[in-house]
Amino acid sequence: MNPRKLAYLALGSVGVVYGDIGTSPLYAFREALKPVAVDGLTRNEVISVVSLMFWALTIIVTIKYVLFLLRADNDGEGGTLSLLALLMKTANGHTAVLMLLGLLGAALFLGDAMITPALSVLSAVEGLKLVTPQLSAYIVPISVAILALLFAIQSHGTGAVARFFGPITALWFIVMGVVGIMHISDDYGILAAFNPWYAVNFLVKEGFLGVVVLGAVFLTVTGAEALYADLGHFGRRPIQWAWFALVFPSLTLNYFGQGALVLREPLAMSDPFFLMYPRWAILPVVILATMATIIASQAVITGAFSLTRQAIHLGFLPRMEILFTSETNTGQIFLPSVNAVLFFGVIFLVLSFKTSDALATAYGISVTGAMVVTSIMAFEFVRVRWNWTLPMAIAVLAPLVLLEFVFLGANLLKIHDGGYVPVLIATAFTVIMWTWRRGTAILMEKTRHTDIPLSSFVSSIERKSDHSPAHVPGTAIFLTSDPESAPAALLHNLKHNHVLHDKNVILTIRTINKPRVAQEDRYSVEKVSDRFSRVELRFGFMESQNVSQALATLRKTGLKFDIMSTSFYLGRRKLVPDAKSGMPHWQDRLYIALANAATDPSDYFRLPANRVVELGSHVII
Repeated sequence: MNPRKLAYLALGSVGVVYGDIGTSPLYAFREALKPVAVDGLTRNEVISVVSLMFWALTIIVTIKYVLFLLRADNDGEGGTLSLLALLMKTANGHTAVLMLLGLLGAALFLGDAMITPALSVLSAVEGLKLVTPQLSAYIVPISVAILALLFAIQSHGTGAVARFFGPITALWFIVMGVVGIMHISDDYGILAAFNPWYAVNFLVKEGFLGVVVLGAVFLTVTGAEALYADLGHFGRRPIQWAWFALVFPSLTLNYFGQGALVLREPLAMSDPFFLMYPRWAILPVVILATMATIIASQAVITGAFSLTRQAIHLGFLPRMEILFTSETNTGQIFLPSVNAVLFFGVIFLVLSFKTSDALATAYGISVTGAMVVTSIMAFEFVRVRWNWTLPMAIAVLAPLVLLEFVFLGANLLKIHDGGYVPVLIATAFTVIMWTWRRGTAILMEKTRHTDIPLSSFVSSIERKSDHSPAHVPGTAIFLTSDPESAPAALLHNLKHNHVLHDKNVILTIRTINKPRVAQEDRYSVEKVSDRFSRVELRFGFMESQNVSQALATLRKTGLKFDIMSTSFYLGRRKLVPDAKSGMPHWQDRLYIALANAATDPSDYFRLPANRVVELGSHVII
């Protein structure tokens, strides 16, 4: 890779990939000290907490994500659903388990997308209390206003703002690193935290208290899942360069600086991050911290949009309106419905918890859960894709999985203090995605019993008889999910209009388990008879499914039709719940509600609006 391009992508990844993890120093060390400060802090306890944070960054982020998982990609794309799509190709009999894991991981990430903006912005704005205590009453209103503005600009795209992500976040990390270096001299004894003995000895000696502290220490590695999910945007090398050259050193220096400050001034543990700065610098740092948290929030919101699009294309969610905010970058998308759900969820969290201290107790479960899911799926990946032996896979990954289960257990202790929030959010998203997947499978199974094989239909309709339908000029394209059966829209058109076009195309749109499809593999054409053709369009799960554009390319290959004399026929189903459908009644209702809320297929597939005909039918599910 060109060094200039590498540096440019590395700078971009600093803003997008590491925005979330870069806001952790605002609150992580403070939260980790609270459980051990009840009876007064000792020198050994401060060093041990810093040691735990350093080794959490080293083992979880550096070893697992930066060095290992970034190599477990699906044609360059990362993230839970990308890994799921890859593993589904070689599921080896446990498809349902993998699918459930993938859904759970995606749901946990969406829960994280709600909590991260609320916690990050609150923790940054709270620095105003140190500027003047009179501003304390305005922290929540200011936070709500910032978040409302953030979600309001999503529809305009983030391309222009994204150009500033890298430089601003890079400045943020540099400032954190410099102030950390300045305060390490407060007590050089903090450097003992590099010794893992302090972390291990603390956990062994403190027992249950050590587990509680781990729940807060985990706040240092939040954002690591986003690192993996953004692999496709920047590539492995730029993300690794950004981590080792800037992010990891800055985080380490800042945590050690906070620790040295607390060793010198134990009262500084109330807000060690902002108290590292001289009084005149607090307001500028609060402004810079707020900008950094906005960037972190933007990154996780964008990640939620991308993950939702993947889920739609992989069949886990109904079609939703997807707007493209860039003419050149198809990755810059906006989903109004997802934006609205995230906005109301984030504002609810801010108004309910009011402080970052209270919200931090709710944080961690969704992130640790997602990490455990990713590690389990990575175990399957190295077995089937890298051909690791079972003992080798266990030797490498079992310690990571065990460590993450310990972190998860530590965070589960927060259930009664707000930890139930991410659990409820993840459960809701998992139920929605599982219901859609299961309901769609049941619907296809039911309609298959009444379907007419396409070959039989074409043979009978081509026979000359007195009852043959009238022929009309032009081309009719019938969209269907089952190319082997005659589309319901075709049968209804014959039944009610008694006409058949000169050319009829049975069109099926497939999403394959790859991020993108090469142009030469985009379509396949099969001639069924003189008047009937079967066409399959294939898209990757990261691509926009622009059917009109794909058909324009298809015309150049020999399938001749005039788009202005072509009609697109869609079947619209009226779903009726059935107690014997295979799902509980409430789940039937949920599936029908999701189906009714789905975006019109003509809009989703970018069909010409004035060339679409919809024909309806009732289906009992």
